[in-house]
Amino acid sequence: MPSQSPTLIFIYEPEKACFDRLVADGFPTARAAEISSYLAQSTDIAPEFGAMEAACARRGLRFEPVALDDAATALAGRDPKNTLVWTISDGVAYFRGSAGPALARLNGLPTLGSDDSLFALCQDKFRSGAVLAALDMPVPQAGLARNGRWLVEPPASVTGYFVKPNRLGAKIGIYADSRCETASHALELSRRVFAAYRDDVIVQPYVAGRNVRLSFLGLTPDAGAEALGIFFVDSGGDFQTMEDSLALYGETGAEARVAGSYAEPELVPVAKSQPVAAGRINAIAMRLMQTLGLRDVFSMDFRVEADDTVHLIEFEVCPGLPCFDFRAYCRTQWGLELAEAIAATAANRFQAFAIQTAV
Repeated sequence: MPSQSPTLIFIYEPEKACFDRLVADGFPTARAAEISSYLAQSTDIAPEFGAMEAACARRGLRFEPVALDDAATALAGRDPKNTLVWTISDGVAYFRGSAGPALARLNGLPTLGSDDSLFALCQDKFRSGAVLAALDMPVPQAGLARNGRWLVEPPASVTGYFVKPNRLGAKIGIYADSRCETASHALELSRRVFAAYRDDVIVQPYVAGRNVRLSFLGLTPDAGAEALGIFFVDSGGDFQTMEDSLALYGETGAEARVAGSYAEPELVPVAKSQPVAAGRINAIAMRLMQTLGLRDVFSMDFRVEADDTVHLIEFEVCPGLPCFDFRAYCRTQWGLELAEAIAATAANRFQAFAIQTAV
């Protein structure tokens, strides 16, 4: 019978489970490896489960990591008063992490994270962009193409276009020529993406500027604007490709660390050089927390121009917790390493539950 001690259940989707499923579905092994690499945070965080267990134990909590395929059984029969579910994988297409918070809701269990509907929405960039536009957010207008055919034509653009997979899980452009000059080139990229990954592409007018990552962890239940971390992410390139992504995380990133070739992008607070832009980003985040259901832990990606023009590119409800940027955020904002930050967030949430129950 499940323990009645206060327990943090940490649900993750392993890379290998995703890889095996994609290969069984007919993907070549090289493509399956690339796609499943988006779940590298599950691989990268697993060695720290022991530290998380110890950090939770110091706060009177049990820590229980659960692979997604085991979640239905693991959540059954849990006591809602002594259980908190934190799902660190999202997705509805290649990835299935959105099942985590849905299973928690099915079992009447409280969750740590954003509204569970967002675990599916954020993984469809065209649909999530449409919702953001309806909320009057500064998102680039987008077209949608499938295998060389327009489903929705993009607007005319004098700056060219940026092409990225619609459901593959990231803002990256995959190819070095993902920034292209013409709509016909964008359609050609859609053929390449469909052939390799069976995905549509979102086609947006190219927007200039520096890349910005906003991170948020509600370590205390009342955390708000003061807990937002807003940083330029200067990697030396205009945008991230599949090759760049693979070099930072998972097995490839680990090999680069051993070889001494691993180089993290530089993080610089936006407010130091562009306080107006930082203020605009802050306001966008607070607006989406109020209207969209973002809470507890999330990230956003922006492009910021020199004149403080801000472009919202996307939001994520499962930021890469073991990634360099989120670790740096935890140290800068909360003065804690990752395991301690996770445990403290869970402990504070249990304490808030106890206070609410006592009232």
